[in-house]
Amino acid sequence: MKQTIPYKFIGGRIAKTGLAVFITAFICHMLDWPAMFAVITAIVTIEPTVADSIQKAYVRFPAAAIGAGFAVLFTFIFGDSPYSYASVSLATIIVCHKLKLHDGMLVATLTGVAMISTVQDHYLSSFFIRLGTTTTGIVVSTAVNFFVMPPNYSKSIIKNIHALYRRSGDILHKRGLEIFNSQGSDGTVRSDFQRLIKDIDKTETLCHYQKAEYRYHRFSREDMRNFHYEYKKLTILRQITYHVGNLIFLPTGLPELEEDRKKAAAGVLEDIKDSLYDPGFLITESHHKKISEVTQWFIEQKQLNPAGGLKPRTHHHVQPETAILYEILSIHDLIEELNQIQTMEIKHRKLLKVPLEAGAHKRRGAGMNE
Repeated sequence: MKQTIPYKFIGGRIAKTGLAVFITAFICHMLDWPAMFAVITAIVTIEPTVADSIQKAYVRFPAAAIGAGFAVLFTFIFGDSPYSYASVSLATIIVCHKLKLHDGMLVATLTGVAMISTVQDHYLSSFFIRLGTTTTGIVVSTAVNFFVMPPNYSKSIIKNIHALYRRSGDILHKRGLEIFNSQGSDGTVRSDFQRLIKDIDKTETLCHYQKAEYRYHRFSREDMRNFHYEYKKLTILRQITYHVGNLIFLPTGLPELEEDRKKAAAGVLEDIKDSLYDPGFLITESHHKKISEVTQWFIEQKQLNPAGGLKPRTHHHVQPETAILYEILSIHDLIEELNQIQTMEIKHRKLLKVPLEAGAHKRRGAGMNE
């Protein structure tokens, strides 16, 4: 079943960009400065996190100064000509690259190129005005990003992680059908797996953003604890995808298994999918029994003599059926770990509620005594 994502007409970052542009242009209008350079800087400086805005501001200011300096220099030499535009662009990019001002390279180049047509006879005053407008754009956009709708990615992280677990369960189940029903792969499982990996990387990026926000904004211990648990789940999810990937990229020519063994393995994968769909990663008693059977099967498979009464084997030391059983058991172990994490999370939430309720009872008793 495909999950639909609710459409938002405008997001927090878009709204903050518009507000930063308005405030920047208004300040430039009051100071009688050209607003174009300040607005360009304000648009680029709105970052996903406050930490990025502050850190990159230290890079963008000197980079913008370099671009403005080259604009004044080459306009003085060549005037408003194609030579000036090419020279400013090349010189700004080269110097910013040499000084490792990579985050400010775009702002510096745009500032320098846009400044050529506005530089007149007053070169020095034009240079300092451009620095003033650039500083205004950087300061305003950073302040807006800090005070207005501070970035908080917790809800997005939680939603993404639960959705990613369900998708991993679907991919694992599809691959199981291909293996145990001897179906040929049509490529959809691999493409779905690649998209899953990309979305996991995006969610991990959001986690890094959220960690950076803890340095500049206050969050409750409960929020940080919940984030810690979710990040653990994301780490385990990545481990699960490693095992799922091993199943997807198994070598061709898998041996034929007995029907009862096929049904047993397919039933285990079905239970694993249900556990990945469950918010608490619940493991049923029947699933434990099936895992015990698969474990015994895995032990027997390891003890088999590769050359004893079986079909000719490949040069691999680990045979395909042994690898399949190992990956299934490894995924089950990770789901057990997820179940323990979920149990600990529930216990922490209950412990947080108990002291609050006890304190409320004490206050009520004191009020009655009075």
